[in-house]
Amino acid sequence: MCVTQAKKIIWLLSAYRSDSHATWADWLIATFPQFEWHLLELPGRHFRWRIRGNPLSWLHKLPVVAPDLILATSMVDLATLKGLHPELANVPCTYYFHENQFAYPVSRQQIVSIEPAMVQLYGALCADHLVFNSAFNRDSFLSGVDQLLDKLPDEVPQEVAAGLALKSEVLPVYIEPVGNTDDRHKVVKNRRLILWNHRWEYDKAPQVFADALLRLNEINPDFELALLGSRTGTRSEVLSGIEDVFSDKIMVSQKVNDEDYRRYLLQSAIVVSTAIHEFQGLSVLQAISAGAVPVVPDALCYREQYDDVPVCGG
Repeated sequence: MCVTQAKKIIWLLSAYRSDSHATWADWLIATFPQFEWHLLELPGRHFRWRIRGNPLSWLHKLPVVAPDLILATSMVDLATLKGLHPELANVPCTYYFHENQFAYPVSRQQIVSIEPAMVQLYGALCADHLVFNSAFNRDSFLSGVDQLLDKLPDEVPQEVAAGLALKSEVLPVYIEPVGNTDDRHKVVKNRRLILWNHRWEYDKAPQVFADALLRLNEINPDFELALLGSRTGTRSEVLSGIEDVFSDKIMVSQKVNDEDYRRYLLQSAIVVSTAIHEFQGLSVLQAISAGAVPVVPDALCYREQYDDVPVCGG
């Protein structure tokens, strides 16, 4: 008689479903069907509420059957979640860092607070295994923990970051390469086309990009632009300025569907990032897989990814 073994149950907890978090979660579930996945997500908005409030949002929504493993993103307040649900005390937990709040820049509109970093520190301490999408993410988190604890007045345990390092590893988010797969309709590379495929928000420093375009226009005005970054509810002043000044050079300026996104990536010769934070840089990696040359800061995760190509200072 053939006995079918029950699938291992994994709770995948993602407290902030934005583009990169969603890509990661959807890929995991599709790629590993041998597990029984229970996905709990919260919308990618109201960041401060999400990172502190997710145990309350999920208070009565956890599945009845305990899992074999909890896989939580670093937006999840894992320590509080386990404290509220004692039946989870002995369930193994892996904590996945898309980003870390020790190295995430605070905008001028935000209140500086230690709370988000403490959520991630306590989550890391109660997890069995820590996974980071880049060495930069891991190292900046561990360094941030050390710097924080050095500032505290007393009764601080020793070797906290060293202990966390022992259960840490680097595992980048998988990206599907963007390539010309149809010989009959191959997309031709446009050597004049510069791509921006990032959010138009402060942490991507779009003003630096705008200033660079002005300088480039003085030196060599023979270029075109594909502005594909996602827009928020409030119109970006920087984007509006670029559209006004370079209206004759813009091939596209909107968030497009997946098919058109791939087509513009295949056409683009250069992809630019001016980010002041980047923990893996999925949009740049996608563009490179389509044959674009990266122009990126000499910092952040880019140093470990592109050490053999020229980089711009900053």
